[in-house]
Amino acid sequence: MAHKHSGAAIAGIGQTEFSKESGRSELQLACEAIKSALDDCGLKPADVDGLVTFTLDTSDDVDVIRSTGMKEVHFSSRTPHGGGGACATIFQAMAAVDAGIADVVVAYRAFNERSGRRFGQPHLVDSQNAGGGTSFAQWCMPFGAMTPASWAALMAQRYMETHGVTNEDLGRVSVLQRKHAATNPAAWFYGKPITLADHQASRWIIEPVLRLLDCCQESDGGVAIVITSAERARDLKQKPVRILGAAQAIPYGVEIVTGFYELDLTHAAHPEMFATARRLYERTGLKPADFQLAMLYDAFTPQILTQLEAYQFCAIGEAKDFIKAGNIEIGGKIPINTNGGLIGEAYIHGMNNISEAVRQLRGQAANQVSNVERVLVSSGICATALGID
Repeated sequence: MAHKHSGAAIAGIGQTEFSKESGRSELQLACEAIKSALDDCGLKPADVDGLVTFTLDTSDDVDVIRSTGMKEVHFSSRTPHGGGGACATIFQAMAAVDAGIADVVVAYRAFNERSGRRFGQPHLVDSQNAGGGTSFAQWCMPFGAMTPASWAALMAQRYMETHGVTNEDLGRVSVLQRKHAATNPAAWFYGKPITLADHQASRWIIEPVLRLLDCCQESDGGVAIVITSAERARDLKQKPVRILGAAQAIPYGVEIVTGFYELDLTHAAHPEMFATARRLYERTGLKPADFQLAMLYDAFTPQILTQLEAYQFCAIGEAKDFIKAGNIEIGGKIPINTNGGLIGEAYIHGMNNISEAVRQLRGQAANQVSNVERVLVSSGICATALGID
């Protein structure tokens, strides 16, 4: 496959505060985040002609257009798979810009996930509203697997047993992310680091896999990202962050959150991550050593281990030792989730991890990594490679 980098770039990022009770509608949160992102790069709502969000987002494109003052939108799209599709919003915006379908695309996500519909709680679903975009839940919820934590634990348990991974090993991920959150003023857990003993003392959610501190937050808030051509972005307020490439893969048999039906769970319960990694590296010509930072989707701590292996930062089965050796710390081989991630900063379906990648490449992050030129961002079935010229 020929290597071809995109001509698109991220020009602006914006967000609301991250809270447990926003006190306003999800539409207002979306509009505030969009305004913040446009202000960040010096564009106006009338400049926007494309919108991308999640199938789960409640803010309709027409309402967003009217409420923000956009004039004429030529491209509107939604991506399924919940947080697993976060990077797909960037992929779709990139594709629209590269194809000339739209000039300025805003990707956004906004919800009251704590004060409103709590995604971590059981919800009755049907084939049209199954959270992950399919009817998977009708086959597992009647048997007691009713929450994202239960699905994640079922996927992780065989992997953990095969490779000798303990809950204490998972705890090192949580401790690191809370360490980063503690020095990030935007994080919900700002000023609140934890120890491994704190992690081990937190209550079981799904024994013996997940404790409370292995789980991401439920958050209220919004995030928006402005994508345009690299040429146009150079004339705007911020340093352009190039979208070097993006990839998405849904192998046969994959269920986005109930992958425990896979034939082999011993190396990882997420074959889509391996397929996405392979395709991203093929499309961009990049390799693991080309990245100075990785923003990895962390709804639950086991997902960090499987992504480190899928993206070949370490070999299969070696993630726990790779983490224990300090390799994902700032100053290590591949620092991860320097904002605190979804566990420490906020859970905005992975979009805030994309914003942190942009801040790192601009040199504006609270926990800045030295000499960042390439960042990998992963979210389940999709990933993107970001960089600076």
